[in-house]
Formats: sequence, structure tokens, C-alpha cells
Amino acid sequence: MQSGKIVTSGLVLRETETKETDKILTVLTPDMGKISLIARGARRRNSPLAAGCQLLAYSELTIYQRGAWRYVSEASTIELFDGVRQDFELLSLASYFAELTESVSGEDQPVPEILSLLLNALYALSTLKKDPLLVKPVFELRLMALSGFEPLADGCAVCGKTEPERPMLDVVQGVVHCAGCKQPGGLSLPLTRGSLAALRHALYGDGKRLYSFTLDKNALRQLDHAAEAFVAAQLERSFRTLDYYKTIRTER
Repeated sequence: MQSGKIVTSGLVLRETETKETDKILTVLTPDMGKISLIARGARRRNSPLAAGCQLLAYSELTIYQRGAWRYVSEASTIELFDGVRQDFELLSLASYFAELTESVSGEDQPVPEILSLLLNALYALSTLKKDPLLVKPVFELRLMALSGFEPLADGCAVCGKTEPERPMLDVVQGVVHCAGCKQPGGLSLPLTRGSLAALRHALYGDGKRLYSFTLDKNALRQLDHAAEAFVAAQLERSFRTLDYYKTIRTER
């Protein structure tokens, strides 16, 4: 990036306090990918940067570079997702979405589809009031697919049946298979036909209608369990925000 100022939009994935009043931000942008920014004075009372430089704020940012660092000179909020901020449980889930997104996003590697996915998930929770038990696994699965970890779900990976008998998702090998076609070396979790259909919708469906379906609670729980285990197996790590969310979440 040249030393002159540029304007972009971005969602704050992480904020870290530094010095007395500054922040270091991790921001996901559509055209620059994941970037780090210094927001000087953002923690000062009445700072014009405060609102636009907080966690999960989607803002128009004016950025300049000095030496090895990028700095924010202006931040005008586009969306703060108040419906999420006003609900501590939803805020903890949204924080997990941000941490997960940060973990699969490369520095300075634009993937605008990932930003759109995250914004749509936050909108679904904040404004559409979608069930978190539905939004969470769909977001996880679609994000993994966009990040290069898409499971093979169009049929049984062993016998080739389009509709596997007693379907299961092998979260280690990343394939769907019939219960009777299990291969060694994996870890398979059961799916209902409904949760398999939802999994396929999460992977292959229209991005603008990802959360436009209904599923009974049992099938949703199976989908959630499978998606969460798939993320853990593929990324080989845990997430502190997810651990915290699971300690406070309630049935809705």
C-alpha cells in the first residue's frame, strides 16, 4: 500500500489495548483481506474513532501507512449489530465467529466472500433473530468450505450412493458416508436425512439464503455437533470464545 490515505470498509475481528489510549485492531476488509491497524486514541472518552474501532463494528475506514504499520485516521460506522451487543449470549457467539474467521483468514489475502458470510451471520442473529443453533453450524460449514476445507457431501464417499443409508460425517477425513461404509482412521458422527440436507445447503446453497430453512431441534443438534467437531478436527485447535459460549448458552 502506498503512503497516501486509502478508504475501505472493514469488520473488527479483534481489538487489543496498547499504550494508554490506543488499540491494535485486526480488521477484515473486502479488498485488502485481514489487516492489522493502529487506532491512536481510540480508547479516549469521546474519541471519534471509538465506535468504529470496537469489536464487531463494521465501518468505513480511512487508513494511512507509516513505516511498517498501518493507522486509522477516520472510522465511520456502517453497522454495529446492536441486536447482538444487547444480548450477552449472542455477543459471545458472534465473538466466536470473529475468532474463527480470523484463524482461517490470511494476512493481506482478500476473500470478500468470507467477509460477506460473516456480515450475513451477524445480521441473521442481530436483525432477523434467527436461532443461534441454526446459524452457528451453517456459518461454520460455509466458512470452512470457503477456506479450502470443504467436506465431500454429495454422496457416500465409499459406495457412491447419492443418499447414504444412515448418513454420517467423518470429521477427520472430511467425507459423508453410509453407516455401513465406515473407513478406518476417521471419526464419524451421525446425521439425520434432514441434517444431511442442511449440511449440503450450508455448503452449496445460495449465500443470500443460507439461513432460510427450518429443521427440528434434534436434527439441528446433530448438525451443530458435527459442524463443531469438523472445525476442530480440520483446524486442529480449540477456541476460547467457543468454550465460553458453551458455558452460557441456553435453549431458545
